Amino acid sequence: MAGRFGKALLLLSSPAAAISVRRASVLTGKSIDASYGLSSEQKEFQKVALDFAQNEMFPNMRRWDEEENFPVDTMRKAAQLGFGGIYVREDVGGSGLTRLDTSVIFEALATGCVSTTAYISIHNMCGWMVDEFGTEEQRASIIPQLCTMERLSSYCLTEPSAGSDAANLMTTATRKGDHYILNGSKAFISGAGSSGLYLVMCRTGGPGPKGISCLLVDGDTPGLTLGGKEKKVGWNSQPTHIVNFEDSPVPVTNLLGEEGQGFNIAMRGLNGGRINIASCSLGAAWSSIELTMQHLKDRVAFGKPLASQQYLQFKLAEMCTDLVASRLMIRQAAHSLDIAAPNHVSLCSMAKLFATDKCFDVCNAALQMHGGYGYLKDYPVQQYMRDCRVHQILEGTNEIMRLLIARDVLS
Repeated sequence: MAGRFGKALLLLSSPAAAISVRRASVLTGKSIDASYGLSSEQKEFQKVALDFAQNEMFPNMRRWDEEENFPVDTMRKAAQLGFGGIYVREDVGGSGLTRLDTSVIFEALATGCVSTTAYISIHNMCGWMVDEFGTEEQRASIIPQLCTMERLSSYCLTEPSAGSDAANLMTTATRKGDHYILNGSKAFISGAGSSGLYLVMCRTGGPGPKGISCLLVDGDTPGLTLGGKEKKVGWNSQPTHIVNFEDSPVPVTNLLGEEGQGFNIAMRGLNGGRINIASCSLGAAWSSIELTMQHLKDRVAFGKPLASQQYLQFKLAEMCTDLVASRLMIRQAAHSLDIAAPNHVSLCSMAKLFATDKCFDVCNAALQMHGGYGYLKDYPVQQYMRDCRVHQILEGTNEIMRLLIARDVLS
C-alpha cells in the first residue's frame, strides 16, 4: 500500500489512528455519513484528520479567533501527520495523495477550525505549484521545508486594483543581470508576515496573461514590506496583509516555470484551490448540522423538544440534502482533476460555486435554528458561518465561477 499513499499511511500505526472518532454521523450509516463511498485507506485518513481536528483544533478554535492567533505549532503537528504537502510527490517529502484524498482530509480538518484549515489548504496549493512547475533544484531545496511547515508559504495573485481581473495585474519584474527587480503590491495575502516564501505573479512581459510570470520570493527579501494587518469578519486565525515590493531583487533562478507561464501556473493552482476551499466549507456545514441536531434534541419549547417541530425537521432535511449534494459535487470534481478530465475546470468551478453557496446557507440556517444562542460567541455555529462566508469570494468569486461555467457550456 505504500506506493500511492506514501508516508501518510505510516500515521495509521500511530496512537492517534486508534482513537475512536466522536462524530455522530461518521461511519454510522446515516445519510450524511461522510465516509460513504470512500476506500478503506481514505476512511483511515479521514479518521486521523477528524481526531486531530477534534483534539488539537476544535478546543482552541474560539480562542484563535478572538485573539487572532496564528497557530503555527498546531499546523506543524498536522504536518507531522502528512498534512503539510498532501498532494506533493513523495520524493521531496510529500504524502503523494490524490485530490480526492485531499478533499476528504480538508473537510475533516475544517470541522475543527475552518480558518486554520483554509490556510493549510493554501499552503498545500503553493507546495504543489513548486512541485509541479519547479526545477529539480527548486523542488529539492524548497519543498521539504514546506511539507513540514517549518517554512510557510503565501499565494500572491490579487492586487489592490486587480482582483477578478487578475490578467491585468500591474506588479512588475524587470530583469537586470542575474536578478529581477520586483515592484508592486499584492492584496489579501494569507499568512503574510509569517511566510518564508511568497509565490508572486508579476509582469515580466507585455499586457495580458501571456506577460505574467511567477517568482519565488523569500520572506526576507529587501524591499518587501507589509501593510497593516487586516481586520476581518472571519478567518481570524490567519494573518492577512497587503504585501509591498519596492525594488526587491529576486534571483533569476527563482523563476517558477518559464517567463510568460505565470498566469497558467496561477490558474492551474486555483483549480485545486477551489476544491480545497469548497471542502473547508463542507467541514463547516457538517459541524453546524451536527451541533444543530443536538440543539434541536436538547432545547424544549412549547413543552416539547424543537426536534419534534415539523418545520424544523423539514429545514434540517434540506440542510442535510445540500450538504450531501455539495460533497458529491466536490468529490466528482476532485476526481476529474485527478484524471485530468477535459471538463475539469468547469467541474471545479461548479463544485466551488454550488458548495460554498449551499454550505454558507447551511451554516446560516444553523445559526437561525439556535435562536439567540446562535448569535453568541459561546456557541461555535456563528464562527463556522463567519469563517466560510469568504469562500464565496476567494479562489475566484462565485460570479467568476458562473462565467467559467457558462463559457464552457456555450463553447
